[in-house]
Formats: sequence, C-alpha cells, structure tokens
Amino acid sequence: MKKQLDIFIAFFRSGLLGFGGGPSAIPLVHKEVVGTYQWMTDEEFADVLSIGNTLPGPIATKMAGYIGYRVGGWIGMLTALAATVLPTVVLLIIFLTSLREYKHLDFIAGMTKGVVPIVGVMMAVMTWDFLKKSKAALGWKIGLGILTASFITMVLLGINAGIVIGVLLALALCLPVKGDKA
Repeated sequence: MKKQLDIFIAFFRSGLLGFGGGPSAIPLVHKEVVGTYQWMTDEEFADVLSIGNTLPGPIATKMAGYIGYRVGGWIGMLTALAATVLPTVVLLIIFLTSLREYKHLDFIAGMTKGVVPIVGVMMAVMTWDFLKKSKAALGWKIGLGILTASFITMVLLGINAGIVIGVLLALALCLPVKGDKA
C-alpha cells in the first residue's frame, strides 16, 4: 500500500507542477522517479523516454503507465495514470474558468506568457543532461553528430521526431556494441 501511495504522490506532483503539457512534466517525472524514489537509473529513464517518444499519444501518460506498472504492477499503472491525469482535469476546469473571467487583466496575460521561458529552460537543462550522458556512452563526436543530424532532419527538413527516433533505434540494433567481439 505504501508503494501505491508513493506512486500516486510522485505522479500527482509532476502532473500538478508540469504546467504546459507532457513535455514540461518530463523533468519533474525524472526528478521523482530517478532522484526522489530511485525507481530507475538515468539510463533506464532515458530509454523509457526514448521509446515513449516513438509511440503515439501523450508522453506523460505513457511514461506514467509504464513506470507505474514497473514499480507497482497493474494497480501501480492505474494509480500512476490517475495521479497524472487528475491534477490536469481539476486545474483545467479551475484555470479556464478563471482565465475566461479575467483574461482582460494585463497581469493575467503576462503571467501566461511568462511560463513559456521557464518550460524552455527546463527542457534545455534536460537536453544538456542527456547530451552529457551520450558523451559517456558514445563520445562527444558521435553524440553531437546525432544531435546535429536530428536537428537538421526534424527542424530544417520537417521530418517527424518519431521517424527520426525509429531510424536511430533501428541503427542502434544493427550496429555492434562497444567491446562486443561478434
């Protein structure tokens, strides 16, 4: 029962504080899952995030479902999903009602615009962390090469991120592992 409560608290907190959608909640989920409760390592979390990004649907619920299942079985999965969605539903009703009533006030407009840079910084910090981890696994040249190639294909060429990740996963399966003699 304590484990289910921990799952609920971890995903409720990240769902409550992840203003701006699933991607903005990822660093918060990471802090809970890797830092606070230590249910996963950084590498395992990166794997879950990578695979979660290749699948359709919201990333926050996919990660909650998998991590909840891994930590607490089927009940853990349902607990994590409910905890992830509950704050969004309640806050959506409250905030949209309030914003509709007070949208004419300048500080409300400024407040909603001020959240965007905060989410950008959170995503940049997480990107930097993953880049440092890729250095340890692949080295700077290959890590920055993949980053550059991904940026070009997604941003400049407009190719869907899921396709890029799928191609990278397929390449990873085909390439030999460091130190593998096969």
